[in-house]
Amino acid sequence: MNPVRQRPLSVGPLRAFEAVARRSSFRAAGEELHLTQPAISRQIRSLEDEIGATLFLRGTRHVELTSAGAALLRAVAPWLDRLDASVRQIRSQGARQRITVTTFASFATLWLIPRLQDFQRLHPAVDIRVSAGDTLADPDDPEIDFALRYVHPDQVGPGSRPMFDEVLTPVVNPALRDALGRTWQAADLAQQTLLEEDDARPSAEYLTWHHWLRLHAPKGLQPRGWIYLNYTHQQVQGALAGQGVALARIALVHETLARGELVEPFGEAGRITSPYGYWLVRWQGRPPAPHLQAFEDWVLAQAAETRAAMHSRARRQGPG
Repeated sequence: MNPVRQRPLSVGPLRAFEAVARRSSFRAAGEELHLTQPAISRQIRSLEDEIGATLFLRGTRHVELTSAGAALLRAVAPWLDRLDASVRQIRSQGARQRITVTTFASFATLWLIPRLQDFQRLHPAVDIRVSAGDTLADPDDPEIDFALRYVHPDQVGPGSRPMFDEVLTPVVNPALRDALGRTWQAADLAQQTLLEEDDARPSAEYLTWHHWLRLHAPKGLQPRGWIYLNYTHQQVQGALAGQGVALARIALVHETLARGELVEPFGEAGRITSPYGYWLVRWQGRPPAPHLQAFEDWVLAQAAETRAAMHSRARRQGPG
């Protein structure tokens, strides 16, 4: 039996392996890495000898990962991503300061991005990068400084600061509200199209029209129709266009309500709450830096304004 090798692997062959696996081609990998195809082949052979396993099934026109190759790729690909991110961060230390914040797409669209101009006015030497998506970022990602998350308090980790709670309310285009000619009742939703967020996450239990109807509508009520959408901001856009009634997050639409572009047809009586909320998370292990502290303070100040606006509107709003 051959002894198991203990020597660490070199980065060069791992880089070549990842490129071949991603491009399914020795030639394409060579072009990407500015190496000849024979040089790529030698690096892969060297890596296979070091590991003691075949990593690719080589065909005439393409290559395919073996099971050993697939297992190695799962470990190598994220490691190389983190390595490259760390190098970019080191190289940029002498350049302009930058803050990277990750959040979900609708929060970026409806809350964060409209406010960023204020931060840039206060801190013109700091650049902002917004990474928006529904997949939670890796806390070990060296390029991310903050996350703005929508989570249950039980899921909040270290470094988290509360921003505001969740309150939802039906919203419509004013023309659609006024077309009824009287104060809306929950039973009137039987004549409306409801804009529903198509979301399978646990928090969706509190965000659905089915939940609202169970609390407020006559038993068994069904709307005229449904439009299912992937994102909260799509629901808001549909309501603005008069396509139906959206169940909106007040924290994300309170300015739209204040401008009268959307209205609450049931007033404060139509509002519901959720145990989930919005949190600012500062990634652990980041060295203290004035521009990071400035951004954290700014976000929390903006969140305080949102909380105040939500409560103020609750005091003023009556049934529509």
